[in-house]
Amino acid sequence: MKNRIYIETYGCQMNLADTELVQGILNNNGYTISKDADNADVILLNTCSVRDNAEQKIYHRLDHLKKFKKERSGAVIGILGCMAERLRRNLIEEKKIVDLVVGPDEYRRLPELLDVAFGGEKGIGVKLSRTETYDDITPYREDGLSAWISAMRGCDKFCTFCVVPFTRGRERSRSLLSIIEEIEKLSSRGFREVTLLGQNVNSYNDNGKDFADLLASAAEVDRSIRIRFTTSHPQDLSDKLLHTIAGHSNICNYIHLPVQSGSNRILSLMNRTYTVEHYLELIDKARKIIPGVSFSTDIISGFPTETIEDHLLTLDVMQKVRYDGAYMFKYSPREGTKAYQMNDDVPEETKSKRLNEIIEIQQRISNEINQSLIGTEEIILIEGESKKSELFYAGRTDTNKVVVFRKNENVKEGDYALIKINRATSATLFGDFISRTNL
Repeated sequence: MKNRIYIETYGCQMNLADTELVQGILNNNGYTISKDADNADVILLNTCSVRDNAEQKIYHRLDHLKKFKKERSGAVIGILGCMAERLRRNLIEEKKIVDLVVGPDEYRRLPELLDVAFGGEKGIGVKLSRTETYDDITPYREDGLSAWISAMRGCDKFCTFCVVPFTRGRERSRSLLSIIEEIEKLSSRGFREVTLLGQNVNSYNDNGKDFADLLASAAEVDRSIRIRFTTSHPQDLSDKLLHTIAGHSNICNYIHLPVQSGSNRILSLMNRTYTVEHYLELIDKARKIIPGVSFSTDIISGFPTETIEDHLLTLDVMQKVRYDGAYMFKYSPREGTKAYQMNDDVPEETKSKRLNEIIEIQQRISNEINQSLIGTEEIILIEGESKKSELFYAGRTDTNKVVVFRKNENVKEGDYALIKINRATSATLFGDFISRTNL
């Protein structure tokens, strides 16, 4: 039986969670998970469509897999996720090595569609659903420290640059009970960090239970498990949610709050439904309610009609907020979105120049923030050995900063450690071990 399956994951944490979901479905249907593509009977690429660069990576990977397909004629190559829904015709007709195309809401049908593909036909399932949440599916997870849990799927915001409502459908929330049960299972297995995921987790709603209710319930499962979440939309960041974060020591003092642009004119064109003034008020309020809270953000450079004045307004917001980190991108037109119909009139050279300015300012701010932490004591979750040396451990603070320190016999991977920071770069903190600790 051809039952060895290998999955490559591209894009966001939501895709990582979906890969574990798919592995759970297939594992329950007799498939075994392979860590090596060369030994697999099925290779699946779980794809992202947020930016053109993400799609180009998949096309290049498919070109590389032509050799694999020739050498193993009976093998199945499949595309999962956002590209499957968006580019199904192109993938099947132009990339003839693709045997299977399955969108985010059709993963239950994967065993059936794989049978179709092994029979020589094309397995296609790309319908979007208004109800599918995979509530009853247990993801396949190997033992570890960190887990990603999809609290909800889809998005109703329809930002003009974003394909998510078209590739992942409309908003649907999982039941609070099913999420809590999943965290309980993770606790029993020794996991130490859970990240609740959604395109806009703030709009979570399970029969009147909002995201603050879910976050509080998640924190109460096991006080030794850190709770993180992403992504937040400024329009739906409530006072109740901020007070919930402040009220639980194991909910991380870290909020990813995409601003996208510092120009109200551009925000309106993006259909972001908030103003810069409202956004800055949220930041101030959060800092008053949650001492030591850190922020990261998303910024798009070169949105259609963006002027130098709009760009300077974005730089101004960065200076006012002083983000701990940022995901910064050039605008990429996505077919099917409203922005795609706008004239992509900012030259690539200008986009790149503005993006480089944004990156430069963010690196400077990140470095200044990190330098200010020298001499402070930080609690970190030890995630494993440092990437650069087996003599050092690496972990993260609850504000999501990487900390590196020399190994100590009193702690191991999965422990919480109190570290005194003695050195810093824009990306990493370095320190000395003080003691093992609890949250």
